[in-house]
Amino acid sequence: MSSSYPPSFAPPALDLSVRVGCECVFSAAAPTPILFMVKPRQTPGQLVREERMHFEPGLAPSEFEDDHLNTVYRMVLAPGRNLLRHDAIVRVPSVREDAFYQDGVIPPHELSPEVLRYTLPSRYADSDKLRNLAWEHFGKVPNGLERVHAIVDWTHRNVEYRTGSGDDTLSASEVIARGFGVCRDFAHVGIALCRTFNLPARYVTGHLPDVGVVDPGCPGDFHAYFQVYLAHRWQTFDARWGEPRIARIHIASGYDAANCAFTTLYGSALLERFEVWTYQVDPLEVSTLDPVDLRKRLDGTPTLRFSSTSGSSSTSGGRRAQR
Repeated sequence: MSSSYPPSFAPPALDLSVRVGCECVFSAAAPTPILFMVKPRQTPGQLVREERMHFEPGLAPSEFEDDHLNTVYRMVLAPGRNLLRHDAIVRVPSVREDAFYQDGVIPPHELSPEVLRYTLPSRYADSDKLRNLAWEHFGKVPNGLERVHAIVDWTHRNVEYRTGSGDDTLSASEVIARGFGVCRDFAHVGIALCRTFNLPARYVTGHLPDVGVVDPGCPGDFHAYFQVYLAHRWQTFDARWGEPRIARIHIASGYDAANCAFTTLYGSALLERFEVWTYQVDPLEVSTLDPVDLRKRLDGTPTLRFSSTSGSSSTSGGRRAQR
């Protein structure tokens, strides 16, 4: 896949460390196949510094890469209690993602086949049902980066975020019709509206820490957002927050949420407990061998705080929207 950075830029310094992970406990009545997709990608802008996986009771996962280049663990849950745990420390840049925005629409006939597929309607990004709405609201906006920004702003203003309102049967057109949703819904709306203008757009899941923004009390989380292919590379946008962020951790991408679920069960199992952590740390003081301890976090303030490895600090222009 193409780099996330324009040719005129060298990859930025990976000067922040973020601890990310999750722990799931499933109860199964019978052997139940499961896919587990939580491993962060290795890219020029994201380096997994250390990582640990743990599966009980003695589960034996196999690993494969799907056709969207996501790393997937496949295993069979045993009858009874099953624990799946992932923990990692990831190095990322301390700059907002808009520092690397670059305009440049690629005509469909010049797109590679692996990118061209992201211009088509999909199960949850039903762009074929949104053509009239898209042209009514964005038809006069120049195609490319300006139009993508207009789509992000419109979605952020017109879809209300409601905690707990997620419905995994809803498509983008249905989310727009009801007017509210969760982060996956915001991503599907943005993707579908971009695809109506032949802009390749893909769904992305990952971790989003609170680096450079005020934390209202619940640090970081799993998050869904989207990327648009401009200037021969994928660029990140987030209609849920409506503004660029720092230290986003990319896990998986695909046509829509169907390709990026962190667990997929082939049978019935009860999710008894689910815990996730995403927070900036000092890598000289925190390891995946240590217990998860939010007292060690460096994020959650409007001031971007560097660890002792860099010895500097700066103020971010970030702003926290209401959760």
